[in-house]
Amino acid sequence: MAPPNQLCLVLVIFLSVFSLSSLSTSAIIPKANVSLSIPSSQLVENLCKGKGIQNRRFCLKALSTPEVIVAIDTTQLGTLIMKLGATNAKATLNALKALNCCVEAYKYAILSFEMVFSELVEDPQTANYDVAVIGPKIANCEKELINAKVHAPRLLTGNRFMKYYVSMGYEITSTLELENPNEY
Repeated sequence: MAPPNQLCLVLVIFLSVFSLSSLSTSAIIPKANVSLSIPSSQLVENLCKGKGIQNRRFCLKALSTPEVIVAIDTTQLGTLIMKLGATNAKATLNALKALNCCVEAYKYAILSFEMVFSELVEDPQTANYDVAVIGPKIANCEKELINAKVHAPRLLTGNRFMKYYVSMGYEITSTLELENPNEY
């Protein structure tokens, strides 16, 4: 087993990497109604001054919860840090699941749009349906992002544009269907 200092170093590196991500900071820093003006315990101060700490300010903020401040020894502090790390990992995993949902929705959209343009002449009614079913997939992507508290403006903009394309595709396939009602 690695010495406690190495475990803390690994955890701090892990937390530092995720603090630079575009995910919501609520997934990284525990929510506490505690300001940084509350003096940290000496254990926290010593840890955050360590050579392996990449971001001292983050260290102090992440470890400013009441539970951590009253840690009485290194083992207790280490246990609390590991719990915070696990909480962060779970929040990050939820964000990744949301992103994966969006990946699948967009793969579906690509296949559907590509299929629809070949159906426009032969079967506008099927094309109309194939365009319409893209919308709920994109809506689910958006819902998952919101539920996981992922702040991704580019994805939200892409979802909005996708809804516009779906509405335009639905409108044009409906028009084609009405123009040639007896052909299908």
